[in-house]
Amino acid sequence: MFESVAQPWMWGAFIAFVLAMLALDIFALGGSKSHKVGVKEAAIWSIVWVSLAMLFNVGMYFYLKDIVGEAAAMTKSMEFLTGYVIEKSLSVDNVFVFLLIFGHFAVPEQYQRKVLLYGVLGAIIMRVIMILAGSWVVSQFSWVLYLFGIFLVITGLRMLVAAEKEPDLEANPVLKFAKKILPFTKEFHEEKFSIIENGKRVFTPLLLVLILIEISDVVFAVDSIPAIFAVTTDPFIVFTSNIFAIMGLRALYFLLADMANRFHLLKFGLAFVLMFVGSKMLLVKWMHVPTNISLMVIGGILTSSIVASLIATRNQASEKK
Repeated sequence: MFESVAQPWMWGAFIAFVLAMLALDIFALGGSKSHKVGVKEAAIWSIVWVSLAMLFNVGMYFYLKDIVGEAAAMTKSMEFLTGYVIEKSLSVDNVFVFLLIFGHFAVPEQYQRKVLLYGVLGAIIMRVIMILAGSWVVSQFSWVLYLFGIFLVITGLRMLVAAEKEPDLEANPVLKFAKKILPFTKEFHEEKFSIIENGKRVFTPLLLVLILIEISDVVFAVDSIPAIFAVTTDPFIVFTSNIFAIMGLRALYFLLADMANRFHLLKFGLAFVLMFVGSKMLLVKWMHVPTNISLMVIGGILTSSIVASLIATRNQASEKK
């Protein structure tokens, strides 16, 4: 059985907190009416989610300090922070894919909110299943971490090669299968995923968009969850850092949607992050990289890619003048 610093009540309290915040987010960031989420609204909620994650980390540190000692508490705090940064940075890649999907299907901005809501809910459920399964596998077969490392290095290399390429959405086998077995309308019908037409239930293109969003969440989970196991194998730390990053994904999308093109080099930074984390897992037997060093390296890679993106964007704008 895997080890965790969390007691049963901590799991229960965190799950209750997540459910309460989801309800608040659904009501405050959309409610029952479809509307376009503005940058200001998204920015406020992004700040809220990041602040809640940091407050949680601080609270966990002070609680564990009295239970397991200051050194162990600091270790868990740094593991959470590093895991959160990894998950948050990798979730930016989700934003690029979401933009591609919404653009391909020409989804009106006021309808995107509901799709992302269901997407986040689905992502949380899938992450819970994958994290628990991953924690069990790692606890039973420690050599699996080396497989995770190899997978992350290969994924990072593939991301480098394909950073500028856009996937062919219509070629997705799941999408083809859905179109083959289900009847679809050609037009959107507000935020509805299905309607009754001529006495029969038919589905709208918004369902196809949701299917692709959920598929992309699964793909990114396959990358991000092994990455955080390079930082910690404590399922509570893996779970909480993952969920906090996912909870803020919807607000992050609306915040970056209009300026994602300014950070086009960030994909290269994310690729290097995956390769660094994968290499760290492969070399752990011979070289231990402290969590705080890992955090600084990852932060440096991401900061460099963001700065490079802004400089490149500014130079392109100057050349057009």
